[in-house]
Amino acid sequence: MNIKAIILSTFFALLSPAVFAGAGHDHGHDHGHAHAPVTQPQAEEVASRVVSTLVNRGVIDKTWADKPVKEAQQKDFGGQMEWVVSYANDAVSDPQKRTLYIFLTLAGEYIAANYTGK
Repeated sequence: MNIKAIILSTFFALLSPAVFAGAGHDHGHDHGHAHAPVTQPQAEEVASRVVSTLVNRGVIDKTWADKPVKEAQQKDFGGQMEWVVSYANDAVSDPQKRTLYIFLTLAGEYIAANYTGK
């Protein structure tokens, strides 16, 4: 998948009303099988754009803007592999919300975001 396709898929994914998932996110969908997987740097780039969008929409605190990626890895959720990209933010007062997780399909499509990593 080229970068233009990643940008477009992220843009359309962010238009959905479920931009920010609550305590968890749905791993039951068949994500990413029709597209080639993105590389780790591409997954990090998409996730950082998601964070910027969430900040701009006021969904998460502005202190998340421009935070570097803490970790990006592929994880198995019930047989479904996903990219999980995490960010750390010590400026957040609630210790349980100091790590933000962005979930992407292996093809780089946004799935969800939360503070639990699950």
